[in-house]
Amino acid sequence: MENMWENEYVYIAARYSVVILCMIVFLAIFELVTKYKNWEEIKQGNLSVALATGGKIFGIAYVFQQSILHQNSLLTMIGWGVYGFVLLLIGYFIFEFMTPGFKIDEEIQKDNRAVGFLSMIISIALSLVIGAGIS
Repeated sequence: MENMWENEYVYIAARYSVVILCMIVFLAIFELVTKYKNWEEIKQGNLSVALATGGKIFGIAYVFQQSILHQNSLLTMIGWGVYGFVLLLIGYFIFEFMTPGFKIDEEIQKDNRAVGFLSMIISIALSLVIGAGIS
């Protein structure tokens, strides 16, 4: 059984599967903290929600990429991914806190593309910082 994990193809498939599973869980958690339903809004053509969600997906994927590049263990990769997700989630709440004049969720749900774009950029920027910390 140990020889199976030495096979590069098996290890890549394992990492891929874990990242997909984590991505689904993390996006479900983001769905719980937002006031709108991401996939329903995207289905209706809400570009702001698509931008914000895309930024979250990129952010999570980039954190995992850096974790995969710099860690040897599957469990360590998961640990860094969860830690990075928590930091991205905290960044989301800080973004909401830093805009007392309006509610981020409400503006994104109203398809305010400037807010959706800024949300995407914040997620990407934070993931770059988190990823740099992992390496």
